[in-house]
Parts: sequence; structure tokens; C-alpha cells
Amino acid sequence: MNVSEPDSSFAFVRQFLLLGFSCEWKILILLFSLFTTTYALTITGNGAIVCALWCDRRLHIPMYIFLGNFSFLEIWYVSSTVPKMLVNFLSDEKTISFAGCFLQFYFFFSLGTSECFLLAVMAFDRYLAICRPLHYPNIMTGHLCTKLVIICWVCGCLWFLIPIVLISQMSFCGPNIIDHVVCDPGPLFALLCVSAPRIQLLCYTLSSLVIFGNFLFILGSYTLVLLAVLRMPSATGRHKAFSTCGSHLAVVSLFYGSLMVMYVSPGLGHSAGIQKVATLFYAMVTPFFNPLIYSLRNKEIKAALRKLLGSFNTI
Repeated sequence: MNVSEPDSSFAFVRQFLLLGFSCEWKILILLFSLFTTTYALTITGNGAIVCALWCDRRLHIPMYIFLGNFSFLEIWYVSSTVPKMLVNFLSDEKTISFAGCFLQFYFFFSLGTSECFLLAVMAFDRYLAICRPLHYPNIMTGHLCTKLVIICWVCGCLWFLIPIVLISQMSFCGPNIIDHVVCDPGPLFALLCVSAPRIQLLCYTLSSLVIFGNFLFILGSYTLVLLAVLRMPSATGRHKAFSTCGSHLAVVSLFYGSLMVMYVSPGLGHSAGIQKVATLFYAMVTPFFNPLIYSLRNKEIKAALRKLLGSFNTI
């Protein structure tokens, strides 16, 4: 809804219209069914990993504590956007309030930033375990593990807080249409009454720092891990190290690949279609595959999941 202020030639926006996908009704129903199933499986898969790791005391070690937090984070990350997206599939209005839009913006970016930091911490943990095995128990203590998890969550919550608050304080003029599936900074900047190049530069700078900074750290960590693994005399040890790190690298590739397309190249002028597909990829596809990647390639997690299912069957 656009509300005109007195003595003003602008129509100031009080709510936004999230266009989402402009398709025929039958295709929208198909997409709704597909995304609902994906969302349910994502919540179930990540929730099962969290419960399995929580219930099995043998897995209360740093590697699995990080993984449990990562799966817990994925549940909230996917829930910050997908429920509203599903509602809009079946709604004719497709509206989202001003406050709702910026809350979605904040939680989506904050949880995504926490995920970036947590992936870097998980890479650091694997580096210590493989490259510094004798020092690992003394370095990666329970206290340090807890501190690193807290830092990831706090940094994620604070990283984009200032630019999001600054953007929310600015005036938005009509039309109030966001040609996207979520409240994203690009479409929001296009609706500002007055251009804000400094805030826009700040957003993309923060995005580039968190994405490239963590990605380069992960890349460096796994380069050292790879060199250490290749020097291992035991073929069994090499296979186990590659199996553990391969799962993490698969998740990193899925997540960072789509992020880099969207948020570190503002000058490319991506079409609305590319933006929607890329956003869906890291907002839905990556969280969906994460539990599959980790559980199918890890014997300890599979054993914990079987134990959890067995306990439910005996009830």
C-alpha cells in the first residue's frame, strides 16, 4: 500500500509487494509443493542431526559441537525466508509489511553471516586436528570451542546491523514492488527516494569482507590440510581425512558459489531471474543438502542417527 504524505509529491511506502515468481497458477502450485517438501525435509534432516549429536555423549567433542550448531543455524536460516515465500505462492496480495521486510532482511543476513564464520571455524578445527594432532587436545578445548561458537553467533548478529538500521531510516518512494523472493538490499536500494551510494558501498564492502575473508581463510586452511594428508604414510588415514574434509568442502562450495554471484559483484546488474535462482540456491538448496552430505559420509553421525531412531521405535 502506498500512502501519500501531505504537501509531498512522493508516495511513501508503508509495505512492500514481493513479486516472487510470476507463473501460471498450476506452476505456482507445483513450486509450492516442491518448496514445502524441501523445507520440511530440511527442518527434519537438520533437526535429526542436532538431536542425534545432543543425545550421544560420545559426540560431545569440538568437531560435532560445531556441526550441531551449524545444523541448528540452518534450521533458523531457512525459516527466516521460506515460510513467507510459501505464503506468497498462494496469496494474491503478496505483501509484506515494512517492519516485516526489514526483520526478514536482518535475520536472513545475520544468520547467513554466522554461517560464514562457523564454516571458517570448522575449517580451522580440521586444520588443527590434521596438521597439529598432538597439540589439538590442548588447543581446541571445550572452553575455546564454546567461545568460538558464541563469537560466530554474535558477529553474525552485529555484522549488518548498522547498515540495515540506516537503510530502514530512509524514505522509500513508490512503486513499492520488490521483484524478488525475499527482501534483498539490491531491490530495496532501487526504491529509495534519494540514492544512498555510501550506504550501498558499505553493504557491499561488508558482504565482500565476510564472504571473501572467510572463503580465503577456509581455502588456506584446506590447502594446508591437503598437503598434510598427502604426506600421511597410511592410506587409511588419508581416506578418513579426505572423507571428513570432503563433506565440509562440498558444503562450502555450494554455499559460497551462489553467494559470490549475488553480493560481491554489484556492478554486473544481474537480472531478476538470476537473483531469484541464486537466492533460492543458498537459501533452500544448500540447507537441504547439508544434512545429507554430512550424515551419508560420516559413520559416527549415521550410528548416532540409528541410535536415535531406535530409541523412538522402543517408545
